[in-house]
Amino acid sequence: PHTEDEVYYVVRGRGQILVDGEDRSVQAGSIVYVAKGIEHRFHSIAEELQILVFFAPAEGSQV
Repeated sequence: PHTEDEVYYVVRGRGQILVDGEDRSVQAGSIVYVAKGIEHRFHSIAEELQILVFFAPAEGSQV
């Protein structure tokens, strides 16, 4: 888990993401929010995933 909230945007590909014990299907265009401290991982990747990850606040920033 990270110390920042995260938002994943799937640019291309298909797979699954496990977030806090709940499986979700993802594909191009999917957006997934993961609150800080929550366990998560991508798995069952059917097509190579290309994702953008946004951290809020930015990783390592001082708030």
